[in-house]
Amino acid sequence: MHLNIKKEILSSSFKEQAEFVSQYIIENSEHFPTLMDLFFSSDTFTCQRSSWVMSHCIDKDITLITPYLGKMVKNLSNNVSDATKRNTVRMLEKVEIPQPLWEDCLNHCFHYLESHDEPIAVKVFSMTVLYNLSLKIPEIKNELIMIIEDMMPYGSAGLKSRGKKILGKLRKKIS
Repeated sequence: MHLNIKKEILSSSFKEQAEFVSQYIIENSEHFPTLMDLFFSSDTFTCQRSSWVMSHCIDKDITLITPYLGKMVKNLSNNVSDATKRNTVRMLEKVEIPQPLWEDCLNHCFHYLESHDEPIAVKVFSMTVLYNLSLKIPEIKNELIMIIEDMMPYGSAGLKSRGKKILGKLRKKIS
């Protein structure tokens, strides 16, 4: 069976199809590049839908994303949708980020964390990416602690919960 991935992603019954499409791609990984072409599409709707499927695919097989990491981080410099940001940063919290991408990831994630306009999920995932990078770049720990502490009094329950966990880990590493 050959699935028309774009047609399925753009289907009106997307929620029902998304899991089916992600399972199809996991079982037929040679089609993952097709999904990623849709992810990098200039059409926001196509990009959002494919980012959701991509996220589910990498939940099952994180290695699929490795060849696309650089392009995905670079894509964050474009004016991407919240869904694309969310799914990209969610993916970044799960992978070993290669050293050449550290600076861009730091810049994006610190920006998202400090922005008043970013959705909570983007901030929460950014916090974890920054914590993971702080294990490799210890000099960012103090800045991350200050930003999280500043956010805590005004944050949502999800932001406070993640912030508390990460602050605890960061403080253990410093002392």
